[in-house]
Amino acid sequence: MSATKPLLSTPPQNNVDAAAMSPHIERRETPSGVTQQLRGQWAAADLAVPAVWAALVHHLGELEARRETSLVRWDLRQIVRFDHVGAQVLWTHWGRQWPADVQADDSQRRILDSVARFSLPPPARTELSWRARVDSFGAWLLRGTDHALGLTRLLGQLLLDLLRLMRRPQDGPWRDVSGHLFRIGATALPITALVGFLIGVVLAYLISRQLLQFGADAFVVNILGVSLIRELGPMLAAILIAGRSGSSITAQIGVMRVTEELDAMRVLGIARGFRLVLPRALALALVMPLISIWTTAWSLLGGMLTADLSMNVSLVYFANALPGAVEASNLVLATAKSAVFGLLIALIACHYGLRVKPNTESLGQGTTASVVTSITVVILVDALFAVLFRNVGI
Repeated sequence: MSATKPLLSTPPQNNVDAAAMSPHIERRETPSGVTQQLRGQWAAADLAVPAVWAALVHHLGELEARRETSLVRWDLRQIVRFDHVGAQVLWTHWGRQWPADVQADDSQRRILDSVARFSLPPPARTELSWRARVDSFGAWLLRGTDHALGLTRLLGQLLLDLLRLMRRPQDGPWRDVSGHLFRIGATALPITALVGFLIGVVLAYLISRQLLQFGADAFVVNILGVSLIRELGPMLAAILIAGRSGSSITAQIGVMRVTEELDAMRVLGIARGFRLVLPRALALALVMPLISIWTTAWSLLGGMLTADLSMNVSLVYFANALPGAVEASNLVLATAKSAVFGLLIALIACHYGLRVKPNTESLGQGTTASVVTSITVVILVDALFAVLFRNVGI
């Protein structure tokens, strides 16, 4: 007399055939011993079903916990379809060795023999020693120091180039500055307006849900005004410009490295800082305050429309109450922050562009690192401004 213990729970009647074809294991206790009988389709497509795979892993884990992997009989003859993925699952569960008793037909044994011959064991996990951890930390610290020194040199060269520009402004790269102003500023207006408007809508909607509970509808002007004008507007514009124009600057200079244009400039005696870094830094420092004001204006417009629709705060009231709710010093602080953000984004983008090696892999890595670093630095500097000027304009 045998007892059957199916792996999966009994499915509904209309899914009986599908459940029977899914890979599962039935435990049978016979007079000759315990037999694990495999049923269903042990193929890649069937094992990829998340619920089936989770149940199968759970059942195999129970067998391993009871140490019934190599001591019991395995019957594979009831399997409907069997491929190398199913064989790999069994071979891994068996500990990469044959159990004492395996009943299988010739085709199944050929598949198992192929998996046993060609499969490799997983690599062993190696724990880093304390010396390796110290070495890794030291390498990370040296890389960070190298980047910091490179940015410091770039900033010092930028100051020298500015002094040169002030002494002889007629020799300045004004055409490059004009071109960057257009590409960085004018072409970024649509996307910054769209994102700013949507941020204003979302922020006003979330604020209105809370203020309506306390009947404090009028304070939506104060919250939206201070948050958008002083913090979110400049930071949102800086993040968008860092992802859009910062990556472009790094890619442009990096391509010049790949195509050996930077080497040609050095041979011709053309100063890279004066012709590459200075125009981009000036353009970003000049255009970032304007983009910040533009983004903030569209954010306020989105907030005003949402407040009118969700809280019945009219546009006229919002426009009249905004100057009294937000002092002009907040706008001055936001404009100053935006200029600093633009200068930092330009320096970081040029820094990573000049460090690109003459291969495409380094170009992609440098562009990615430039965007991530610029956004991180913008957020850190914004937090620093918030701490230093917390009593300004409040």
